[in-house]
Amino acid sequence: MEKWYEFFRKVSSFYHKHQQKMVIAYNVTWNLFLLLLVIGLIGFSFIGGLGAGYFASLVKDEPIRSEKELEKDIYDYSETTKVYFADNVYLGKIRTDLEREKIKIDQISEHLKHAIVAVEDEYFYEHKGIVPKAIMRAIFQEFSNSSVRTGGSTLTQQLIKNQILTNEVSFERKAKEILLALRLEKYFTKDQILEAYLNVSSFGRNSSGRNIAGVQAAAQGIFGIDAKDLSIPQAAFIAGLPQNPFAYTPFTKDGEVKEDLQPGINRMKTVLRKMFAEGYITKKEYEEALKFDLKAHLAKKKKPDIEQYPWIIYEVEKRVKDILAEQLAKKDGHKLEDLRKNNKELFNRYMALADQDMRQNGYNIHTTINKKIYDKMQEVVKNYEYYGSPKLEKKKDPETGKTVTIEEPVEVGAVLIENKTGKIISFVGGRDHNREQTNHATRALRPNGSTMKPLAVYAPEMEMGIVQPGTVVADLPFSIGKYQPKNYGGGYHGLTSIRTALKHSYNIPAVKTYAKIISQNPVSYLEKMGFSSLAQEDYSSFSLALGAMTYGVTVEENVNAFATFANNGEFVDAYMIEKIETQDGKVIYQHNSKKEKVFSPQTAYLMIDMMRDVIQSGTASSLKRYLSFQSDWAGKTGTGQDYRDAWFVAVNPNVSFGTWIGYDTPKRLETTYKGLTYSNRNILLWAKLMNAAYSVKPDLIDPNTSFKMPKGIVSRSYCALSGDLPSELCKKAGLVQTDLYNAKFLPNKVDKSLAYGKFVLVDNVAYQVPANAPAEFVQEGPLLKKEVLNNLGISDVSQLTKLLPSGANLEALTLTGNRVLQDNGKAPSKVPAVKLSGTTLSWSKSGEYDVIGYRVYAAPSNSNSFKKIASIPAKNNLSISVGKSPASYYVVAVDVAGKASPPSAIVKTAQSGKTEPQQKPKQTANARQ
Repeated sequence: MEKWYEFFRKVSSFYHKHQQKMVIAYNVTWNLFLLLLVIGLIGFSFIGGLGAGYFASLVKDEPIRSEKELEKDIYDYSETTKVYFADNVYLGKIRTDLEREKIKIDQISEHLKHAIVAVEDEYFYEHKGIVPKAIMRAIFQEFSNSSVRTGGSTLTQQLIKNQILTNEVSFERKAKEILLALRLEKYFTKDQILEAYLNVSSFGRNSSGRNIAGVQAAAQGIFGIDAKDLSIPQAAFIAGLPQNPFAYTPFTKDGEVKEDLQPGINRMKTVLRKMFAEGYITKKEYEEALKFDLKAHLAKKKKPDIEQYPWIIYEVEKRVKDILAEQLAKKDGHKLEDLRKNNKELFNRYMALADQDMRQNGYNIHTTINKKIYDKMQEVVKNYEYYGSPKLEKKKDPETGKTVTIEEPVEVGAVLIENKTGKIISFVGGRDHNREQTNHATRALRPNGSTMKPLAVYAPEMEMGIVQPGTVVADLPFSIGKYQPKNYGGGYHGLTSIRTALKHSYNIPAVKTYAKIISQNPVSYLEKMGFSSLAQEDYSSFSLALGAMTYGVTVEENVNAFATFANNGEFVDAYMIEKIETQDGKVIYQHNSKKEKVFSPQTAYLMIDMMRDVIQSGTASSLKRYLSFQSDWAGKTGTGQDYRDAWFVAVNPNVSFGTWIGYDTPKRLETTYKGLTYSNRNILLWAKLMNAAYSVKPDLIDPNTSFKMPKGIVSRSYCALSGDLPSELCKKAGLVQTDLYNAKFLPNKVDKSLAYGKFVLVDNVAYQVPANAPAEFVQEGPLLKKEVLNNLGISDVSQLTKLLPSGANLEALTLTGNRVLQDNGKAPSKVPAVKLSGTTLSWSKSGEYDVIGYRVYAAPSNSNSFKKIASIPAKNNLSISVGKSPASYYVVAVDVAGKASPPSAIVKTAQSGKTEPQQKPKQTANARQ
């Protein structure tokens, strides 16, 4: 106790002794502390001010973005446009450098959300856009030039960098990134930010070798499943890709699986470890996920959509670009067609904008193409055996510039159109897109041959009242200036009706009648029916009647024009794009079919009825044995100049379908190949394609109705010599035919081609009756007026015999006031070659030119008493039926003066014995009559 007392005493003594000094030291120390504190606060403020000022200087050019602007920016990412067959059947994607498919947050696997947050931003749900500690660490690492760089970006900052800023490494960009991240978090929820991030991030390549972005494209392209169905290891693998997409992706640019998948697997394990550490998965799930066999779960290599349906994808791209360019131009007050003609630069600009719009805005394009019919048709084209042989062609190699010799095969184009709507149900673009990319159905221009006759010749002429099916035209040598049309196969066919001329595809009647209307601009009908490649020269060309166009027409346009007849004369433009809509279902384009009247219903039906004959008994009659079903088809064949093209187009009440075959570089088709003509080969192909379509949609391809005859169609008879109303003489001559007419354009005058009179025949040629001619050989009947032949430009009645009714008594026609037969002054010689075959007695004609008839004599068996049994004019067919009774026969020739030849050799029936007479036959009193 005393020790403690002594200690405090000494301390107290020291304090009192040094008190003043201690007070002074305290005051100095305290003031010094206060001074240092003030200086520190001033320094901190100064440094903070400098930092704030520096930060402000870095972001001074960054505009203050509103919520709407930020929303537009973060959701402004390109999406891959999808294409659909009819009935919402998925087809594929438009070509693009990057495939992406937008998806909502609730369509994404929870495992994937957890994996992304765990590996990219563990404090995502806690921070307000940035993590200061991470930023300071990143700044320190930058200033210290540390070899370890942990990064300081949150998911929010990464989204800003990807969508608004650039990948530039600078403090300015980082400052803007921080500012925008804070602002973004102010307006948007964590789910909205995460959704945007998962839709914009790059994820390497898919199993087609295409670059992909967005988790839906990643899930589909890597594992072949939707993002909502991803398992833990699959989610971890995808979540690891954004750090280095092309290092970790399992596929090469060719769509092959990489030999070394370990980098991606290691990254997946890192993500799994993070997920486990953050508590997103259990230890058991973690250990199971580590065993995941990546290679076994990868999606199988898939051909790009453009390789599966190249004809459709390319065609859709072209048509959609036209539609979008039209919309863009219209928005700016322009018409695209005007720009196409007058301002190529501006036109090309709108087309480029439309192309970018189509490829980046993720539209859903719905087409009219029926997938099953399309697939069936491609199969038919692939397996068809009767195209013909390939031919050699010299072409310049685009890569080397050298001329090389190649084999050019016969190509094909076909289009199937629904009449009432104009929908293109299916088409055939060609045989092999890898060999030749030209779409022969929609883009290739070729002369359409005789399929032009209904479109530009006969239908316009019927509409104008120039011709009707029963109008008669002379198919005889004809020229207009230097132009001399010829019939295929050569030859002429005399007087023929328009119906017959179309059925057999005669050229001369088509050109002759076209010459009557060419001054009335018949080409305008083609314009109304969608022909878009007409040249100025076509409007004045007579050969247009035969399809000889300057440039040609596509199969689509040709078939589309024929559908006008099936639509009662109204044209409905064919189309392939049904509608275009955004990913959220907003329709930005919807096709509306419009009708344009081209022909009256009466003209359309008459054309249909005439084209029925083409199939029933004309140039397409082979079709009936090729088709597996029956329908009310009406069609027309066509052949290009020098047999370079073969066409066939036909319509029924529901659909129109046409095919073309030919070489890309126009060359003559083989006349016959494997037993089939070039035309029949095309018709057989047409039939096989239709049979394939029928097997898919029989109700569409073969309707249960036929074409209905409209009011105003009547049946009338006409004289086959002129097309006028038949006279009594025309009826007696057997020259009356009947056909359908538009009631507005009926024949209104009676035929005056014939007169009535007497004549004799020699070799089926009629002559005036000489004064001494035996009455038994004189005939009477219709006489053809000479001016008829003069008007036709012919001199011989025999030229009129072809294609007139089989019952016509043309041998009874003679020219009035013409052909006098002179007597040669001697009796005819014996009739040669008399023979009996069964019940038919026949003989050869006399060698004398003035013989006008033959008398036939008969005697009963074992009798020598012959009597005349017949008088036969000197026609080509010299025979007579004599019955079965036993008898003997001989023949005598009679000339124009009544002189008779000696009896011919006697012929006998089998029961009558020998055929040579034993004695001169005893003639009765009538023997010289």
